[in-house]
Amino acid sequence: MPRGDGTGPRGQGPRTGRGTGGKRRDSGFGAGPDGCCVCPNCGQKEPHDLGKPCIEKKCPKCGTNMSRQ
Repeated sequence: MPRGDGTGPRGQGPRTGRGTGGKRRDSGFGAGPDGCCVCPNCGQKEPHDLGKPCIEKKCPKCGTNMSRQ
């Protein structure tokens, strides 16, 4: 702010930058801590491990990578 009056560059008014104004929406990625991992091949369900994506988990029955439900 060149003049220190809160108007930003070239006096375009307050809060006219690229920011979101403090409002942030969820991007829709990630399913949260609840839920389970499911094998797309045989249907085996396993509890989801927090911090580890289901796609990195192998099915204990058939060895296929699991997916999130």
